[in-house]
Amino acid sequence: MIELMPALTLLFAAAMIGAAFVAIQVEQISIAILAAGLVSLLASVMFLFFAAPDVAMTEAAIGSGLTTFLFFFVLGRVRGDKHD
Repeated sequence: MIELMPALTLLFAAAMIGAAFVAIQVEQISIAILAAGLVSLLASVMFLFFAAPDVAMTEAAIGSGLTTFLFFFVLGRVRGDKHD
């Protein structure tokens, strides 16, 4: 497993960069929110690779879960106000 760590780290780093690029370039807000959540989720997996499970759990819960939920909640509220 130790031999695979650099390759997995590079793979997840490339996936993070790709998801960040999607989040910046995409036209639809909901896809951008999901891509930003994916960046955070991949970061939490990277923290597990670096033997920091406490940071990984915090990043997954706050960075990926709560932040993505709040973005969609606010997006729904803003879109709901347009129709009133």
